[in-house]
Amino acid sequence: MGPQVPEELWAVNRNRRPPLDRFNALLSYGYGLLHIAVMRAVLASGLEAALGFFHTPRSAAYPLVLDLMELFRVSLWDMVLVGSLNRGQWDPAADFAVSRAKVWLSEGGRKKAIGLFEARLQESWKHPVLNYSLSYARTIELEARLLEKEWAGEPGLFARSRLR
Repeated sequence: MGPQVPEELWAVNRNRRPPLDRFNALLSYGYGLLHIAVMRAVLASGLEAALGFFHTPRSAAYPLVLDLMELFRVSLWDMVLVGSLNRGQWDPAADFAVSRAKVWLSEGGRKKAIGLFEARLQESWKHPVLNYSLSYARTIELEARLLEKEWAGEPGLFARSRLR
């Protein structure tokens, strides 16, 4: 039997801006890393980040980036986070800076999260529609380019990948 997840790291509810517990601090930080990766792909593909199809402009976050993030939340951070929690990779004391008003990752915690995220980006998987293997990092850019094709009149390939 593997290590038990300490109670301080349990997910009770979702809260953010600022996160009020360790789990939400991890979730928010990972989503921030994902936001950066998706923003790079949107810019590289020449898409306009301010024009989304599900999200509307309501903050500094670009709607199109938030839209594309939805394709990758589970595979690029949620699964990585749950796996790291189950493996006992997080120290509730050392990896977090806790105050009454908020919980942030410590410098060591941020380094650990970045390492986990970057490792996941380098992992390869076989795209079920295109039928070839590529890294998750390349998949983000590919999906942005497929969205551009979708909008340019070549539909059918964008957002077709599925977790199995």
